[in-house]
Amino acid sequence: MQICGIDDAGRGSMLGPLVIAGISIEKKNIRKLSALGVKDSKKLTSKRREELYKKILCLVDNHYVAKISPKSIDTSVAKHGLNQLEAKYMAKVVTKLNPDTSFVDSCDVNPKRFGKEISRLSNNKKIQSYHHADSRFVVVSAASILAKVTRDRAIARLRKEHDLGSGYPSDTKTIDFVKKYYKKQKIMPIFVRKSWKPTKKILDKNYL
Repeated sequence: MQICGIDDAGRGSMLGPLVIAGISIEKKNIRKLSALGVKDSKKLTSKRREELYKKILCLVDNHYVAKISPKSIDTSVAKHGLNQLEAKYMAKVVTKLNPDTSFVDSCDVNPKRFGKEISRLSNNKKIQSYHHADSRFVVVSAASILAKVTRDRAIARLRKEHDLGSGYPSDTKTIDFVKKYYKKQKIMPIFVRKSWKPTKKILDKNYL
């Protein structure tokens, strides 16, 4: 019996991709994930996540990682459809991995509704959707590690050319980078999400 875990990384960031990752593993082998020390990626150091990333890929039967561009995110936010966009990509993971049951971390305030949407989009009836699934189910924890490492690597590549901080609106370094870039270039970098409130503020013509 194949069990799937799905999670995202980078949803709240002002820049870079939103990453959706999923793993599938035989039910009898799930305890091996726990034995590796797999837990919610937020509770692990960057170094530990990298170590576990490799071990998870060796242990699971299959995995799938998707990166959603800032442009796609902006298009969805304009239609108030960010949750729908996540559901679509999580359904893509389910379709690719074709498990018997999937556990997903819900970004919707209504986890049941979110699970039903993924089920509808993937033609897969067995979707278990919960809040904080990444800390409740080790299969989702494993997916959270793949998502976070993929996202961190994408930001690291951008950092080679730009001093942009963490990418999150709470980071003054990130805000300063976007402000300075826009002031100088008069355009936003393609890796910045233009639909985010702090970016909109900077884009406001009164800012200049």
